[in-house]
Amino acid sequence: MTKTAAEVDQLKRAPATKGVIPEVLHRWSPRSFAERPVSSGDLQTVFEAARWAASSYNEQPWRFIVGQKGSETWQKILSVLGEFNQLWARTAPVLILGATRVKFSHNESDNPVALYDLGAAAITLCYQATALGLHTHQMAGFDRDAARRVFKVPEVFHFGAAIALGYQGEPASLTVPQMLEQEVSPRTRKPLSAFVFSAWDEPAIFA
Repeated sequence: MTKTAAEVDQLKRAPATKGVIPEVLHRWSPRSFAERPVSSGDLQTVFEAARWAASSYNEQPWRFIVGQKGSETWQKILSVLGEFNQLWARTAPVLILGATRVKFSHNESDNPVALYDLGAAAITLCYQATALGLHTHQMAGFDRDAARRVFKVPEVFHFGAAIALGYQGEPASLTVPQMLEQEVSPRTRKPLSAFVFSAWDEPAIFA
C-alpha cells in the first residue's frame, strides 16, 4: 500500500543531529503537490528571506521570476520545463525561475561567483519555505534558451534552477512508477568523510 503524505514526510526527514536547525533536516523535494494555493504573505516571506542571502560585494545578482497557478507567468515557466518535469510540476501552485547577473554592476567585470550567490539565495528561500510548512523542488531540467526567449531575459543573466513550491500532496497522485518510487524512498547522504577534508582526499578529523 502506498504511504500517505504524512508518512512520507516523516520518512524523508533526516535523523536528528544535535545543533542542526530543523529546516535543514526537514527539507526535501517532493514531486506531488496539493491543490492548495500558497498565500501572498507566505510567498513574500520566502522572497524576503532570499533577499538577505549573502553575496559578493553585496551585489545581490539574483533575479526570480515567479508565477502562481492560473497566471500567464506560471504557464510560461511550465512550458519551458523538460517533459519529465512537466508531468509532475503542473500540480505545483507556484513555479519559479532563478537567474543571476554574471557581471558586477559597479564595473561590468565578470562575477565568478554569480551562480554561487544565486544558489545561496535559492536555498535560503527553500529553508524559509520549509519553516512555513511548504515544500520546494529545485529542477535543472528546463530549456534555458526557451526561457530566455519567453521572458526576454538579457544575455548578461544566466539561469540557475527552476523551483516548484507548494504544499506536499499525496504520493498516490503520481502515476509514473519511477516518480512514485523516488517519492516514498528514504533520503540518503554521503558521510562527512567523503567531502570534508584536511588535505585533498584526506578526511578531516573532528576531535
